[in-house]
Amino acid sequence: MPGSILVVCTGNICRSPMAEGMLRAMLEERLGEAAPLVASAGTAGWDGRPATEEAVAAAAELGIDIAGHRARELRAEHIRAADLVIGMTEEHVEAILALAPTAANRTFTLKELVRLLEAVPAPEVGPSPLETLRARVRQADALRRRGGVRNPFDTGVVDPLGEGLQVYRAVAWELREWCARLVDALVGEAPSARAAAEG
Repeated sequence: MPGSILVVCTGNICRSPMAEGMLRAMLEERLGEAAPLVASAGTAGWDGRPATEEAVAAAAELGIDIAGHRARELRAEHIRAADLVIGMTEEHVEAILALAPTAANRTFTLKELVRLLEAVPAPEVGPSPLETLRARVRQADALRRRGGVRNPFDTGVVDPLGEGLQVYRAVAWELREWCARLVDALVGEAPSARAAAEG
């Protein structure tokens, strides 16, 4: 069993579909069939809506196809089924925990999670991808409980809804950077990156 990751934003038509697509592609490239399942949902309840045209275009420019995405409303069962829950902002984390308070130890904003994981020792491969994922989540939560690593001036990913393609492109590039850092922090750097760093 590979485990699962849930990404949450407001409408599930901009940020979380792009992040979902990026994380899925990066994890599958790194882990193949053992990659965690990645899904997304929104707190606003816009079930069935496609991703915005701008989100589809911005993601496509980075090689990610989200044209078939359809929004779904965040429900408690989605949260309970996930091994890791990632909000785009602190408001999303609050909404997640209002639905499922027991998920507090595995719910983070994207930037919070990356900073926490980058501050603890590099991941060791566990007996299964699921165990590795859960171990990393426990490490991040333990560090957070001890005071963590915070940047109060940069906690969330801005909502591009209603803005032009240039803003979507900026958000997509930001998401790609943070998703790539998250994958490295969860499963270790790619062999080519390690070799370059060591060489």
